[in-house]
Amino acid sequence: MKYIKKLIGERIYLSPMGASDEEIEKFTEWMNDFEITDYTARTSQITTYISEKEWLLNTAKDNKNINFNIVELKTDKLIGTISLLKLNHVNRNAELGIFIGDAKFRGNGYGEESINLILDYGFNYLNLHSIFLDVFSINERAHKCYLKCGFKDARYFRDSIFINGKYYDRLGMDILENEFNGNYIKNKNIK
Repeated sequence: MKYIKKLIGERIYLSPMGASDEEIEKFTEWMNDFEITDYTARTSQITTYISEKEWLLNTAKDNKNINFNIVELKTDKLIGTISLLKLNHVNRNAELGIFIGDAKFRGNGYGEESINLILDYGFNYLNLHSIFLDVFSINERAHKCYLKCGFKDARYFRDSIFINGKYYDRLGMDILENEFNGNYIKNKNIK
């Protein structure tokens, strides 16, 4: 499948999410992988090919969410997904969601590059003022990545998520438009 290069970075690009057979199969696989779902609070859900196809089709029509595939630039390989969810144009904010599905690409800066691309897009093209997210206390690697991208710890919810027989804390983080300074989208026409 050929992906559309909407936001091009150094090693990856973000392509609008669709509902191709390749995407449905890959996301169904990832949504049944504990290494991903334990960090996204979706482990208790059963994801089938049909349910994932319906979700992707509905997502493609939803104008309150912007969903991208993360694709390696060199190989056009689908490696994950990143989204701006719950877009609120009155309050100028949105929630960030991301995961790197392909284990070979985790811990190598692909998440950080993806986040910087979508922050650039959110602040400089969508005119957002604030982008926020939740991260679980058990996901230290993600927390460090978000801090590196400029997010600040904003709120703390004790014992708010139940995973594998234990409760974990949930940390709310955010970044404001004046805290973001970067020019990460390489294919911008107006510099």
